[in-house]
Amino acid sequence: MRSDDSPSRRTIGRLAPSPTGGLHLGHARTFLIAWLVARSERGRMILRIEDLDSTRVRDEARRGILDDLRWLGLDWDEGPDIGGDQGPYVQSERLERYAAALDRLRADERVYPCTCTRAEIARAASAPHPEDEGPSYPGTCSGRSAGEARLLGDRSFAWRFRVPEGLLAWDDAVLGPSSGHPRQIGGDFLVARNGVGPSYQLAVVVDDAAMGINQVIRGDDLATSTPRQLLLYQSLGLQPPDFGHVPLAVDPGGRRLAKRDESLKLGALRELGVDPRGLVGALIQTCGWSDGAQPAWPREWIGRVDLVRLRRQPWVVTPEWIEALPHGRP
Repeated sequence: MRSDDSPSRRTIGRLAPSPTGGLHLGHARTFLIAWLVARSERGRMILRIEDLDSTRVRDEARRGILDDLRWLGLDWDEGPDIGGDQGPYVQSERLERYAAALDRLRADERVYPCTCTRAEIARAASAPHPEDEGPSYPGTCSGRSAGEARLLGDRSFAWRFRVPEGLLAWDDAVLGPSSGHPRQIGGDFLVARNGVGPSYQLAVVVDDAAMGINQVIRGDDLATSTPRQLLLYQSLGLQPPDFGHVPLAVDPGGRRLAKRDESLKLGALRELGVDPRGLVGALIQTCGWSDGAQPAWPREWIGRVDLVRLRRQPWVVTPEWIEALPHGRP
């Protein structure tokens, strides 16, 4: 998986939940995979809270994230609760770093001020998913230079990245050789809202590079974001991580799991008395790494997993699967 296999390169992965609702089974599976892959490579884990979408952040979700992850048996070496050399570990406390990156993009004329669609500008703070993708931006405001922002006065605007022609390719640890054409998928994309803050795309690039993260395991609904992020890495002179996009958890109708479904949340399962070891064992089985759902803590699977054997199909979460989870205290 690594682009640099030198002995001195230590794997650094991350868990990056967003406190817009309680963590659900899909999050649990993806975080478990990311944690196991990094720990199996004797790597470190960083926990970062991605709370830039202030209109959707919920205080109870912020408080519950650490409890949910610990209940599942996951730990981290740096994070908002224990600190570390690369803090702060909450995005809303890192705004100066994003502003500095935006200044560089402006100086290099990589971005321009855009006064289009307030709704699209508002959505830019959250991680995009395929169902959020509309038609490619037609370039309505692309004739502006970065310096023309001062002529807009009190008008609200966002900063849009100038996407060049061409494919962006990467070797995905799960999907294999992959590529995307960002001009055809979305076109010029938003990187910041003037006077408000950065987009998801800019923030994760700045943070992953600053924190030394070199392994990003996430859901395959974010694969289309990778070419955009690669463009930002290039423009900012930063080294991109290795990416691995894992199949999503979906409901029986094929829809991506949503935070609004209370029955799928880890907090609800915990209140029902589900044994976290049993949940971990069942999740391991859905990955194709075991034949039976044997209760176990994540640490018992360190060194026993690899992405080559990960099932490539989406995991369909059924009510029967949830009902079959063992109950009892660990």
